[in-house]
Amino acid sequence: MRIQFFGGARTTTGSNYLLEVNGKRILVECGLFQGQREESFARNRQIPYDPKSIDVAILSHAHIDHCGNFPTLCRAGYKGNIYCTFATRDLAAIMLEDSAHIQISDAEYISKKRARKGLPPVEPLYSATDAELAVRQFVAINYDRSIPIADGVHLTFRDAGHILGSAQVVLDIQEGRRKFRWLFTGDIGRGKSTILRDPQSVENVDALMIESTYGGREHAEITSVQAEFERLICETIARNGKIIIPAFSVGRTQTIVYILNQMAEAGRLPPVPIFVDSPLSVNATEVFRLHSECFNEQTYKFLREKSNPFGMEGLTYIREQSQSMKLNELKGAAIIISASGMCEAGRIRHHLKNNIGNPANLVMFVGYCAEHTLGSQILAGKSPVNIFGEPVEVRAQIAKIDAFSGHADSSELSDYVRSLTGNIKTIHVIHGEESQALAFGETLRRLKPHANVIVPKHLEVSSI
Repeated sequence: MRIQFFGGARTTTGSNYLLEVNGKRILVECGLFQGQREESFARNRQIPYDPKSIDVAILSHAHIDHCGNFPTLCRAGYKGNIYCTFATRDLAAIMLEDSAHIQISDAEYISKKRARKGLPPVEPLYSATDAELAVRQFVAINYDRSIPIADGVHLTFRDAGHILGSAQVVLDIQEGRRKFRWLFTGDIGRGKSTILRDPQSVENVDALMIESTYGGREHAEITSVQAEFERLICETIARNGKIIIPAFSVGRTQTIVYILNQMAEAGRLPPVPIFVDSPLSVNATEVFRLHSECFNEQTYKFLREKSNPFGMEGLTYIREQSQSMKLNELKGAAIIISASGMCEAGRIRHHLKNNIGNPANLVMFVGYCAEHTLGSQILAGKSPVNIFGEPVEVRAQIAKIDAFSGHADSSELSDYVRSLTGNIKTIHVIHGEESQALAFGETLRRLKPHANVIVPKHLEVSSI
C-alpha cells in the first residue's frame, strides 16, 4: 500500500491523504487549507490529483479542515461514495453550507484587492449548491459495522471521541496473500468528555497513522478547570456583569451549554438569561439532539430520564440578526455564547464591541486562538483592539479556560497508543504543527521502539 500526504503533514490544516492499494485509489479526508486568505484560496482551488481517478473517499469527522474541500473535489469530477458516520453526514451538511457562504465572502474580499491592481475578479471556491450536491455523495454507516469499499479493503469506523460523529478509520486490507490492519486515528478526543464517549481502543493494529495536534504539550485537568469556570461565572453574575463566551459552533458551544445546564440542575447557577447567538451553533445543536448514539452514559441517561441536555429554563437560541441586535439593549447580568471562537468573524465581534469596555463584564475564552487573531490579541492583553476597524478599550475581565479542548494532549495520545493491540510496525505522525509532530514522533520512538516512526512532509510518499 502506498500513501501520499497532500495535506495535514507537519501542519494541522488541509487534511488530505491518498492511498493506493490493489490498483484502487482511496482518498482519506479532503479538508480545506486554512491560512492567509489568498494563499488558502489558491491552494484549495488546485486539486493536486485527478478527482476522476479516485475510486472511493472516507471522512473521519465534520470539521472543515477535514471535510471542507469535498465540494471542490466533487465539482471537479469525483462521483464516488464518501463514507462517514451518520452524525458526521448531518454535521457536514450544515458546516459545508456555512463554508460556502464564507467562500463567497472571501472571493469578494480578494476581488476588491485585485480590482485595485487592475486584475479580474475571482470566483468563490464553491457555492451552497456545490456543497449540497457533495453531501448527496455521503454514505453513512454506523460505528463497528464492517463493509467492503474496494477490492480487498474493508472499512470499519470506531468512535474517536473528538466531536459528534468523529471516527477512527480502520481498514482491513488483503494484498495478495498479505493481510494487515491499517488504523487512521482522525482526531482523537481527550476522554472523560462532558458529552461524548471515550475514544475506543482498536485491536490487532499493524500500521498506524496518528494525529499530533498537541503531541508536545499537556492540557489542564478537566475537573479542576470546571470549578474555575463555575467560579468565574458566578462572580460575574454577582457583580451584575455580562459573560461573553466566544465559542466554536460545533462541539464547544454544546459543551458549554451542557455544563451550564448541569450547574442549574445542581443549584449552582444563579438565575440568569443565557443566549446562544449563532445560526450555525443553533443548527449544530439540533444535530446533536438527533444523535444520542454518540453520547456518553451520563448524557444519554440525562436525555432519556430527565430532559434535553441542550435546553433549559432561561436559555434562548438566536438565529435572526434582529434578535441578535436586541442583545445590545440588555441590562444586568447575562451569558452570551457566540461564534467564532477566535473572534475573527461572526456575531461575537458585535458583542465584544458592546461589552469589552465594561469592567463588570467577563470575556471567557474556552478554545484555541491562533496567532494574530482578535482573540489572541485580547488574551495577550492588548488594549485598545481594533473591532470593525475602530479602536476599542479592553476593560472587561479576560479569562481563558484551557481544558475543553477536543484533542488529546501528549500524555493522552500516549495512553491511547498503549491501549492499541497488535504488532505495530509502521507509524505515521500527521496533523500537527512541525514542532508538535516531531515531539510526538520522539515520544512514539520510545513508546514503540520496534516500530518505524515517520513524520512525513507535504507531498511525501510512503509505503506500508
